Amino acid sequence: MTTSNPNTHQALDLASFEPEAILASLPGEHPKMTAALGVGREWEQTGALDIDTLNQLANELYAEGFPATAPFAAAQFAQSLATPAQAQAKVPATDSLTTQVGVLTGGNSRDITSPSFAQSFVQPVLLESQAQQLTHAPGTETLASDHTHLDVLHTDPAYLVPGQFADLGIDIPYQQELNRWLGQSNTSLPSTQAHVPGIGSPSHASPGHESSRAGSAGLGTLGNVPPAKASSGSQSFYFLQPQQPVLNGNLPGSAYPAFDVLSVRRDFPILNEKVNGRPLVWFDNAATTQKPQVVIDRVSYFYQHENSNIHRAAHELAARATDAYEDARETVRRFINAPSVNQVIFVRGTTEGINLVAKTWGKKHISAGDEIVVSNLEHHANIVPWQQLCQETGAVLKVIPVDDSGQILLEEYQRLLTPKTKLVSFTQVSNALGTVTPAQEMIAMAHRAGARVLLDGAQSISHMRIDIQTLDADFFVFSGHKIFGPTGIGVVYGKADVLQDMPAWQGGGNMIQDVTFEKTVYHAAPAKFEAGTGNIADAVGLGAALKYVERIGIENIANYEHALLEYATAAMCNIPHLRLIGTAKNKASVLSFALKGYQSEEVGAALNEEGIAVRSGHHCAQPILRRFGVETTVRPSVAFYNTYDEIDRMIAVLQRLSARHP
Repeated sequence: MTTSNPNTHQALDLASFEPEAILASLPGEHPKMTAALGVGREWEQTGALDIDTLNQLANELYAEGFPATAPFAAAQFAQSLATPAQAQAKVPATDSLTTQVGVLTGGNSRDITSPSFAQSFVQPVLLESQAQQLTHAPGTETLASDHTHLDVLHTDPAYLVPGQFADLGIDIPYQQELNRWLGQSNTSLPSTQAHVPGIGSPSHASPGHESSRAGSAGLGTLGNVPPAKASSGSQSFYFLQPQQPVLNGNLPGSAYPAFDVLSVRRDFPILNEKVNGRPLVWFDNAATTQKPQVVIDRVSYFYQHENSNIHRAAHELAARATDAYEDARETVRRFINAPSVNQVIFVRGTTEGINLVAKTWGKKHISAGDEIVVSNLEHHANIVPWQQLCQETGAVLKVIPVDDSGQILLEEYQRLLTPKTKLVSFTQVSNALGTVTPAQEMIAMAHRAGARVLLDGAQSISHMRIDIQTLDADFFVFSGHKIFGPTGIGVVYGKADVLQDMPAWQGGGNMIQDVTFEKTVYHAAPAKFEAGTGNIADAVGLGAALKYVERIGIENIANYEHALLEYATAAMCNIPHLRLIGTAKNKASVLSFALKGYQSEEVGAALNEEGIAVRSGHHCAQPILRRFGVETTVRPSVAFYNTYDEIDRMIAVLQRLSARHP
């Protein structure tokens, strides 16, 4: 079938058809079933498949907690019901329509086909999909105690005949119409093998490009959910497997192959934007990251179905909102491996988090003659609050120098640590240079000197695994918008004994146990530091963002981004008149540079003309830029949804500017 949808690409990408699965997996009595059937009827009558609407429906359903079920074409379901399957070798199920069934040895190309068109594979997938549909249908709640019909949730074909559910109290509206449409449709998707972008030989020779392909199994990790691994028995699917256990509070390492970047990009609707008539390239990730559809929809769903103030009411919406808010707190705890949710405080962002520590712990423990140590790499948010504290108390601010690559000089740092040192506050990743500091070693050095440590994780949180218990920082702060979450929400982690010792910062509702005109009794952390109505919806959105990153796998993200960074660095080093600012061996995301003969704003404007968004200026980090003799830089910064082709577009503009060097 050739679709006439004007938004589809001329070169057919089979993964674009993934949302067709919703036509046979939507739970009963769901309002989006009607919309999906409407798309199906239009396809049946006109041959035009509205992929955009299907994508929107699939993403909306996923945000509401429904599984993205088996990846095959809806038009083939009815046929597979009537065609008994023959026993065949098992094929792992993935969340795109493209499943590898063979790898050509000795080359980079891969044969990709869809199980939709492999009749021997359709039946098992269908049976499990139908069973999964039933688990969400109204009426199934009573089946747990009904042992007579418990097998309805299994994959016995006898239970899959339309109409077999009538006496079980299960109401699946539109089921007959859906079966009729599927059974009568004579349209089909192309069954020929197709190359899927992002899987196969990359367009560049850099060794790092291996990360842009699917892994050794040839399966892309979906943006929404991870793929399942094939079991040694019958076919296995991610939505029928129990969640992988968390042992001793530690997240298991990613067990999935490297993701397919094009699948990831489909999760971010803003990447479809055009700027100056060209596709948007978002290289301003160090300033803020873009948001996947699951985050956008989760926040929208909160306002549509859960919106209420939290903790202080007995009605249903208050319970929903409280559950969602506290689930987000637990997600943060798990993501950074904090010992307890009581050590996770929601704030507006990293800046507010640092100020909270300065105005509470700092005000209580810092006095005249004490020393606070920061690094030359710091964002203004990790300088100004400590300057203010020093001015108020008479303490002294000391600065750790860096070498010419932008890395911390550990010997000089050691010399700064004295019995007077009360606090060390530094960044794990520099926002201006991308330098990854030796955080664990620096924290241990500070503790040996008897100092507390605040670690700024604003730039590290989205690029590497954070295990706060291993790092052993006393405080850890980060912002949600730096890790694909909403703006206006962030986190302060603190050790339990430190938080218990800290005075309250802001006074108001939610943070008190009892108030009289004579005294106030405060709650313990975290409520003690969350006065008033917080940013409830965006805390929930942050939880959705962290779960999204967990499903992709932070190691997968780190490996792919590192390959992008190496590729871009090598290309930029070959551009005449271009100087990279910050060349430390260990870096993440950031590619700050200056181009001789041009103001940073001029370079930024030229890139913007081509649809490429970068940051131009001092990046709220003037001291470190002045250390390198510049007042401003151009700062591209990459994320895991960026591509080598996007880097090539940027390099082409820079080469053109360099050739016209004034």
